[in-house]
Amino acid sequence: MPTTESADNDQLFVLTAVLLTPAQFPSVLGDDYPEVCAGLGLEPYAEGYGLVLGQDGDGGRWTVVTEDVSLVACAIAAWDCGMEYDLSPGESSIVGALPGWPLALAVAAPGVPKPHDPEPQEGDPAPLTPPDAEEWGPAQRRLGADEIAMQWAAWREQVEGDVSFAEPGDEAHEGVRRVLAEARGYVNEPPPPGRVRSSFAAGEARTLRVDGPGWSMVARTDDIAFVLLDDEPGEVHPVGRGPELPGLLASLEELAERPV
Repeated sequence: MPTTESADNDQLFVLTAVLLTPAQFPSVLGDDYPEVCAGLGLEPYAEGYGLVLGQDGDGGRWTVVTEDVSLVACAIAAWDCGMEYDLSPGESSIVGALPGWPLALAVAAPGVPKPHDPEPQEGDPAPLTPPDAEEWGPAQRRLGADEIAMQWAAWREQVEGDVSFAEPGDEAHEGVRRVLAEARGYVNEPPPPGRVRSSFAAGEARTLRVDGPGWSMVARTDDIAFVLLDDEPGEVHPVGRGPELPGLLASLEELAERPV
């Protein structure tokens, strides 16, 4: 089990790590990078952070925040390939150690008590807790968009025939029309970092992830889009290419944050 050091020099048994940058952050925590940083009490620096989640020797949950984004990225890449990697950020790179975990983990460190929030010390912030994603709402909506992005081919196959672009005046698609209008607004007035993110897709296409107040959109630059809304629980709305979508996606791609 990889280890690092927490702020009080207790050994930390590392369970996982995630990136927190304008281009890559856990979507469940917010619609954009500054929102996620605010929830963790961090300044939204452009360089970003790495979040290392683990347990101390008493089983306490801790989230160590490091500025060494490259180290965390290397560790995640190695783990994804099934390789071992000792993630131990240098003391000078550690911004702080926050009690609790911002994400739900189904694993625990062996040989220590079960995961629990550490005993609060005077001046400590409240322990981090994962967002409630049991009921439909912003967290579950963003998780749904994550799933579509990861399983694009499967979702695309469910769309039969041509899908019409949301037409003005079509009340059945009022929410979709609002999303598209707000997304077009991003082109004229760029939103907070992370609201529009771009990642690799098959061929020369890109996968776009666009979020806003109460909505998420997942699209491929060479294909259609899917829209999810807070006020329509569990519904996924396909949006066809039509005359407008290609140009909108091309414009959003130009301003999107991309992983380094």
